[in-house]
Amino acid sequence: MTFFLFLLYLATGAGVGYSIFSFTAVGLPLSIAGGAITSAVLGQIHIVARSGAANKENEARLKSVEKRMTEVDRNNKVIEARTEVLEQTVKVELKDRSDALVKEMKALEELIARLMSTFQNQLEQPTVQKKVSPIEDAILRDVRDALHDGRVDLHLQPIVSLPQRRVAFYEGFTRLRRPDGSLILPADFLDAARRANLMGTIDNFTLFRCVQIVRRLAERDRRVGVFCNIAAASLEDPSLFPLFLDFMTENQDLSGAVIFELRADKFESRSPIMRANMEKLAALGFRFSIDHANSLALDLPRLQSAGVRFVKMNGSQLIEQLRDPQGDRPTSNINRRIEGGEVSAVLSRYAITLIAEKIEDEASVVEILEYEIPYGQGHVFGAPRPIKASLMEDTQPPKALLDRLSNFG
Repeated sequence: MTFFLFLLYLATGAGVGYSIFSFTAVGLPLSIAGGAITSAVLGQIHIVARSGAANKENEARLKSVEKRMTEVDRNNKVIEARTEVLEQTVKVELKDRSDALVKEMKALEELIARLMSTFQNQLEQPTVQKKVSPIEDAILRDVRDALHDGRVDLHLQPIVSLPQRRVAFYEGFTRLRRPDGSLILPADFLDAARRANLMGTIDNFTLFRCVQIVRRLAERDRRVGVFCNIAAASLEDPSLFPLFLDFMTENQDLSGAVIFELRADKFESRSPIMRANMEKLAALGFRFSIDHANSLALDLPRLQSAGVRFVKMNGSQLIEQLRDPQGDRPTSNINRRIEGGEVSAVLSRYAITLIAEKIEDEASVVEILEYEIPYGQGHVFGAPRPIKASLMEDTQPPKALLDRLSNFG
């Protein structure tokens, strides 16, 4: 097509040259030059026109390529974003599954440990009832006589706020006396009392004295409370617990100052009856404390719902776990790893106060203060001491209560 156009341009140029030669006075050389120039101009115009069309076509193609590249880039970004979201989702799901698996494994390990402990206890129980040795029989008689005669004393040990060391609470310890005034050590009478199902009676004696002591202390400082130890058997005794509950109902006004304390292991293995009876006391406004906790791996929501407001742990054991970056930590609504210095604050979020017990020297006090433990208990702050003789007489249970308790004993 281009070839024929150029022939047309040559023919046009020849026509123009012939016209110049024929109708003007210009000579033949100039006429030929004019025709050649005409052909050249037409050819140049053709080339320029074709070049412009080609440029437009190239620009259109370039725009189309740029548009496709933009779409490809946009698609790549969308793919990258979806890939990132998918990676995060997979990571979260893997972490959740891993955490759930770890919790299930811990729960399974605890269940296996309990089953093994139960099985071991069953193996260790003799098939024939053991004969009570003369020494044990004598201690049991002493315990029964002390309960019958009301020779149940209360020793108090201070629990102080830190770092001020102001007495904030007392813990009440039960001591039984023989007729000659000598004490029956807890290591001796507790085992005998459990075997004879006398712990409920002892707890009621102690509780009566605790309540009376709290009333006396409230006259001087209403902020001071008393921790009263209570055995799991007392919370499960169908005969004595109603008496226990009636007495506490009559003294409900002291719910802010009387704290019932039980062992951590007994709390973890509590029966439905014990749980229900604890709920009855909590409904009256009374609080609970668990002592002898051997790990900071505490289920804080569970403790809070059960009315537990204090947790006691051996000071040296507590410091050891707080210092260890991989040490046990309580279960809470915080999703990250809790530092040792944050443990006490995390417990307070659940209205639970941490108490370091069995603090025996000043060096331990310094270590406790480093982790902002709010309360301490131990011989360095004061040993358990008997209440005054005059106060002992004033807080003696009434004869009617003694008779009722003695009948249970």
